[in-house]
Amino acid sequence: MRNPQQPPLPVASTEIRSHWGENLLRETSAELRRLHPLLDITTRVVGGPPSEALAAAARSSTMLVIGSRGLGSIAGLVVGSVVSATMAATEHPVVVVRSSGNPVAPANGLRTRGAIVADVETRRPCDSLLAFAFEGAAHRRAALHVLHGWTPPPILSYAPALDPGVLQEMAHGITAALEELFRPWRDKFPSVEVEARAPIGQAAIQLVEAGFQAPLAVGRRIRSSAFGPHVGPITHALLHHSTAPVAVVAHD
Repeated sequence: MRNPQQPPLPVASTEIRSHWGENLLRETSAELRRLHPLLDITTRVVGGPPSEALAAAARSSTMLVIGSRGLGSIAGLVVGSVVSATMAATEHPVVVVRSSGNPVAPANGLRTRGAIVADVETRRPCDSLLAFAFEGAAHRRAALHVLHGWTPPPILSYAPALDPGVLQEMAHGITAALEELFRPWRDKFPSVEVEARAPIGQAAIQLVEAGFQAPLAVGRRIRSSAFGPHVGPITHALLHHSTAPVAVVAHD
């Protein structure tokens, strides 16, 4: 029951929300033009559910970038649901950038020596993800670290006397498979320095740890679900815990 002594919270009208959105876009675009004077910037205020509006914009674009302010637990869930719903509704790459509170660096201040980390499956390779990762690394003049987290088969836990070198051999085999997987991409992007790693552990944990120092690129299998949008456990973990930009590339 509402307290009669406490008036209800005011609800912003459509006109007020539109005016606020226009001011926000105007201030943001002015700051971006100051930092990047050669960049062509346009702004637009759209109505409707955020995920539908973003997905519609993505259909006519090559990439969709979504900013996340790293809000509290409740607000974070709301923002996360918008991002997940948007990703499920588009097949274009989606990049999620979490605000660090630091001002945007000018174009000539970009870190071109930092690495890009890509999560790759050896059993179900994704050319779309590899193309995105290699092109991004070449554009940034950065190294590319290909990461594949894995867990030893359960049977090894029942064989305590097993030669410890077996795990090293398995990791070496996975690394060799990764090297073979992106061999054609080395030829296409000879300037990109590539390093393959196959650490033991859950892929999501390995990627979140790697994301403290480098932007991440992961794949998302295109699938429909009767229970709503589905982005996969690894992508879900990165969206909620990674402090680095996360690029999600949809593929079959």
